[in-house]
Amino acid sequence: MQMKPVIPCPAKINDDRGDGVPFTCFGERRRKHDKINVYPRCTMLPDIEKLLELQVADQEIRKLKEEIAELPKRIGAIEQKLAGTKSQLEKARAAAKADEANRKKFEAAIQDLQGKISKYRDQSLDVKTNEQYKALLHEIQFAEQEIRINEDRILEVMVNVEAREKAVKAAEAELKAETAEVETEKEAARRVTAEDEKKLSEWNAKRDGLRQGIDADLLRRYERVMKFRGSGLAEVRDQKCMGCQVMLRPQTYNEVRNGEQLVFCDSCQRVLYFDLANEPKTQTAEPAHTRRRPRPKADASQAWFYRPDYGDAGEVLIVFTNGGGTASRIIYDMHSGRQLGDVLNREGNYHQAFPEDFTDSAVRLNGHWEEEEMLEWGSEMPSSTLDVLHADLRAAQREHSGAHKPHSSEPAQQSAAS
Repeated sequence: MQMKPVIPCPAKINDDRGDGVPFTCFGERRRKHDKINVYPRCTMLPDIEKLLELQVADQEIRKLKEEIAELPKRIGAIEQKLAGTKSQLEKARAAAKADEANRKKFEAAIQDLQGKISKYRDQSLDVKTNEQYKALLHEIQFAEQEIRINEDRILEVMVNVEAREKAVKAAEAELKAETAEVETEKEAARRVTAEDEKKLSEWNAKRDGLRQGIDADLLRRYERVMKFRGSGLAEVRDQKCMGCQVMLRPQTYNEVRNGEQLVFCDSCQRVLYFDLANEPKTQTAEPAHTRRRPRPKADASQAWFYRPDYGDAGEVLIVFTNGGGTASRIIYDMHSGRQLGDVLNREGNYHQAFPEDFTDSAVRLNGHWEEEEMLEWGSEMPSSTLDVLHADLRAAQREHSGAHKPHSSEPAQQSAAS
């Protein structure tokens, strides 16, 4: 039976703001400040876990039903093989009988010809003319020739009799052996069928129990997809549905990874789930000892920032780009990567054009993507890009936390001036 994925919960992490509120696992949101929630969740939705168990039961039931349905066909094939051996035996016996009948026919023909010869010789004693005598002599010679032909035929049949008898005995021995083998196979097939039917009964009972704890509407949708696809759920890996191998939209992928709601594949309609155990290590965990985080270049033409308090939007990622005497600004939701509002352009470099965005809470991040690539994102950045920025933010917070006392009340953000 396929076990449901067990996702390990990492050790506690000290609070990076010095507020004394620790993270108990990568998936837990802060209770005091309610700040960033950039870590993968440690649990699945209960409905997903129940459906995974139900899918294992359904697939096992389907396999057992197919095996039970296949057994009569197997027995039929065995019996057909036995029928072929019986047919060969009947043909050998029929050939032997035909040879015996031919021998008797040839012997009878010889007796008739011998009778004719005797008759012709008696008649030759009473003939008056030489022509009549020659005619009777010719008939006698013809009959004697026919007798020799039939005698040769009898000899030919006698030669075949030995081969026919060997063929019959071989066919009888083969039939006897195959009959015993067929009975053994049929008994084994009946035993396997009985075992499969017992297992099927157990799985059906387990399936009925699992169905009780699942929402009726979700269960109907799952069963409809299961009927036509062979599975009702599909794991998501590398932004791809593993059921239909179709790439997911970044928003859909992020929603599946967050694990806060049920998400369905737009292509195959399967219920999607994310298993942290199958995520590449570079995306799910960071080593305990890492190299010092590189500093973003102050004069870079592109700059990324994290803002935890951007008005009604809350946590956001902001990217500034300088070029041609103007600066542009794009704002993204911290968790989903969706673009918030339109691109804003102003004269001057981004420090001069957008001074209101450089607050004490802003954190400068490492990151640079070409303009052509960012245009391909559309209204939502890819989850891989989002992961890179989240990872760098965590590195910046750890770096800042290590430079201060554990219970310091200073904010853990890197100064925007960096």
